[in-house]
Amino acid sequence: MAQNNKKRSIFSKIRNYFFAGAVVLIPIGITLYLSIFIIKVSSKLLPKELNPNYYLKFDIPGIEIIIALVVITFIGWLSLSFLGKKIIELINNILKKIPILRTIYSAIGQMTESLTKSDNKQKSVVLLEYPKKDVWAVGFATKENKGIISQKIGDELVNVFVPTTPNPTSGFLLMVPKKNLIFLDISFEQASKFIVSAGTSDIS
Repeated sequence: MAQNNKKRSIFSKIRNYFFAGAVVLIPIGITLYLSIFIIKVSSKLLPKELNPNYYLKFDIPGIEIIIALVVITFIGWLSLSFLGKKIIELINNILKKIPILRTIYSAIGQMTESLTKSDNKQKSVVLLEYPKKDVWAVGFATKENKGIISQKIGDELVNVFVPTTPNPTSGFLLMVPKKNLIFLDISFEQASKFIVSAGTSDIS
């Protein structure tokens, strides 16, 4: 009997060690896999003439991402200057005159501006009952709906983007009565982390 208990104890310890190892390695493994995937994809996005690895005798993994970060930061700095503002204004005017492109460009621009405004970050995260009563979802209030839809419904609606998990770039656009929304006093980053982690991270 004592020998059986000892065997069970050893088996229990091995099982606990296995699960502890899995808990440690799974996040590391997924992170490394996604990092390698992003590096491979980014290396194909740049034309070989613009890719430094094309001119080097050896490849530097991830250099494309570093270049992208530098370019984005530089464009951000340039956009705040007088000359940069004029250039961006010119590009905006050109894109807004091209059929089809102007629709896509304007929609993406409005969404990006709405989600990145510093004064809206604490007010854009909402809690709503979706897809049915007593089931709650975290969403992002993008804009108050003041168009023909609100007029037809006869209620004060808010456009809410409900992202999917763990890929928050896809989701659903819902038009919800403002009275049915609970506005959360948390940042856009906190909500995004909660969604991407499939609810495993705490919202404080």
